[in-house]
Amino acid sequence: MTWDATPTGRRCGQQAYSDEAIQACLTIQILFGLPLRQTAGFVASLLRLAGLDLSVPDYSTLCRRQRTLAVRLPYRGSKGPLHLLVPFRDVTA
Repeated sequence: MTWDATPTGRRCGQQAYSDEAIQACLTIQILFGLPLRQTAGFVASLLRLAGLDLSVPDYSTLCRRQRTLAVRLPYRGSKGPLHLLVPFRDVTA
């Protein structure tokens, strides 16, 4: 997954984060039922724990981009705990 957006070649309004990065943040927001500000902080903590030096989209970026991206999660109610697997690649190798 590419975290930074690719340049579009237009003169203004360049996006800093890829659609996949915004999608990942919004997926975490939906899974844990967090507000956008808490989602940004949670993602920042995950990236810091993984040892990745990536910036995190702020509240206004997530709010603006969630209007154009549709996060689709098939939801099936469960009475058990939620197990979330977040794969991180080893950046030290």
